[in-house]
Amino acid sequence: MLYAQVSDEDWNRVVTRGLDWLANNQSRRGHWDSDSRYPSAMTGMAGIALLAEGSTTTQGKYAPNIRSAVDFLISKSRRNGLIGDENDDKYTYGHGFGLLFLSQVLGEEEDEERKEELIDVLTRAVHFCGASQTTKGGWGYVSAKDGNDFDEGSTTITQVQALRGCRNAGIPVPKEIIDKAIEYIRKCAIQEGAGGIQYSIHGGGGRPAISAAAIACLFSAGEYDDKFVPNLLTYTDRHLGDINNNSQGFWHYAHYYYSQVKYRQGGKEWDDYRNKLFARLFREQGNDGSWSGSYGKVYITSNNLTILQLDNSTLPIYMR
Repeated sequence: MLYAQVSDEDWNRVVTRGLDWLANNQSRRGHWDSDSRYPSAMTGMAGIALLAEGSTTTQGKYAPNIRSAVDFLISKSRRNGLIGDENDDKYTYGHGFGLLFLSQVLGEEEDEERKEELIDVLTRAVHFCGASQTTKGGWGYVSAKDGNDFDEGSTTITQVQALRGCRNAGIPVPKEIIDKAIEYIRKCAIQEGAGGIQYSIHGGGGRPAISAAAIACLFSAGEYDDKFVPNLLTYTDRHLGDINNNSQGFWHYAHYYYSQVKYRQGGKEWDDYRNKLFARLFREQGNDGSWSGSYGKVYITSNNLTILQLDNSTLPIYMR
């Protein structure tokens, strides 16, 4: 199989170099960070990239790294359910990505004692999601209480996908939490999705990156609408279909989610998009195996490796 002009051999080499870079840059405590910030979020994202290769906590090349990441995030589980640090100015992201990673670990965990520990951490984390949800149904950078009920689309999407991961893993997730969040996302839409998803329920204009994330989130939540989702798809295809267009901002964030959307569509939609995207990612990989961009190498490298490994179909949250 060829991805543009990249062979399977080249594909495996590039992915392995990226994964090895992540593994070699994990701290002794088991976490990754972005310039000494956001360790829970970065650890969750890097952990997801390693899981996508097929390794688990007990099997595979990156099993030791995954175990260390799990240990770190469990150590960050607070009594109130928060995964992370309350002094982090965007701890909701860390909670969401940490929760998503641990939910994907649970299904493959073979040690019964560790499994029970994970179930406890995840159950309390889901409770925290419900307790920190705003009155409008979204989430902000911190909990509703700490953030004066502020919310926005990006953090809301992170929480919904994490909650879906938990539900898939067998952790009880109250339906009303998801329902309120889906309604929030719909209220952020312009012209029933035809104008994209805004920054928040209060406005901000249509944003292709958040719109792509919203579709991925809706797909994860099992939402397939005969008008709203197709309108969003048309909007994101128009703004993100040109893989070399950097004018929209947050390119890596946008394509992290847009790739999930195209992968779920499958067939020619995925093949055409994948060939162009993968060729760009191959060109941009650094000599050390990482990628660079906003929020640092760990964030961008984890994003890109997750995209490059969607075809592995190892993580339930991304499966068709």
